[in-house]
Amino acid sequence: MAMVCLSDFEAYAKKYLPKIAWDFFAAGADDCCTRDENILAYKRIRFRPRMLRDVSVMDIRTKLLGTEISFPVGIAPTGFHQLAWPDGEKSTARAAKAMNTCYIASTYSTCTLEEISAAAPGGLRWFQLYIHRNRAVSQQLVQRAEALGFQGLVLTADLPYTGKRRDDVRNGFRLPPHMTLKNLEGAFEVCKMSPLDPSVTWNDIYWLQSLTHLPIIIKGILTKEDAELAVRHGVQGIIVSNHGGRQLDGGPATIDALVEVVEAVQGRVEVYLDGGIRKGSDVLKALALGAKCVFIGRPALWGLAYKGEEGLQDVLRILQDEFRLSMALAGCASVSEIGQHLVQFSKL
Repeated sequence: MAMVCLSDFEAYAKKYLPKIAWDFFAAGADDCCTRDENILAYKRIRFRPRMLRDVSVMDIRTKLLGTEISFPVGIAPTGFHQLAWPDGEKSTARAAKAMNTCYIASTYSTCTLEEISAAAPGGLRWFQLYIHRNRAVSQQLVQRAEALGFQGLVLTADLPYTGKRRDDVRNGFRLPPHMTLKNLEGAFEVCKMSPLDPSVTWNDIYWLQSLTHLPIIIKGILTKEDAELAVRHGVQGIIVSNHGGRQLDGGPATIDALVEVVEAVQGRVEVYLDGGIRKGSDVLKALALGAKCVFIGRPALWGLAYKGEEGLQDVLRILQDEFRLSMALAGCASVSEIGQHLVQFSKL
């Protein structure tokens, strides 16, 4: 079948992945309202395209904390890539490097940080951290990531406990025996109790800053109050995220929360977004509303499920082509020309 848009990869993954793996990747919390709203919210935003603007030469590059990437779409941290493709996160790292963009590797990877680094030397990578009850484990992970050349530390803030994902409960989801959380092997017994530390507070950002020279990006912010606190605690970036609708159901779509966060931050730190990006025009809408870059979660997994590294490159390339075309049709020749003047919220 011709793979023309991201929903083609979604259909392929749904058809060919084992049900338990598909359900795990697709799951949202409770009624999945927030998961679905992440996508629907884009449909309420309309463009105000400008004409006759010379779009013969397009520049879609941008920078993440000073490092150039080929276009403003990176790969969000998601766990268990071997459920989608045998080479797992190694394939993800290779695809990101080939497309010259940023890959945020998850604490819950099925390949080690060392394997991920070796698979794509020199690629731009950040490391996503869950702070665990055993703080020594988290400290060691942060220091390993920095030593391996990861260039940013992404602290996930929205997971003191795991949201209730009904299909995972029904399926009794657990990793197949031949897969492990490679970065946490031997650190603790995963199944006895949740290793996540629900006592984490803003002060733990100071603790992380004492462990590493890496810039800290906080993921999971949805309000102006928390955006202000993030800036005050010295983070360098914010990812507006609701964990793909997998945590608190009934929260805002990320594209709706973005406006509030960008306004609060006032350019003091970079603001990114994940959740609901399915087309190049979605990327353009997010940038118009103040995101510096977006990150894709589930679509990256669909690309892996289709054809590993090659499939993920296909997904990124489609988004890149669609983004470039949307920009041109809206009258922007470079990313610096994108602004709030480009969009309006419809009365849908």
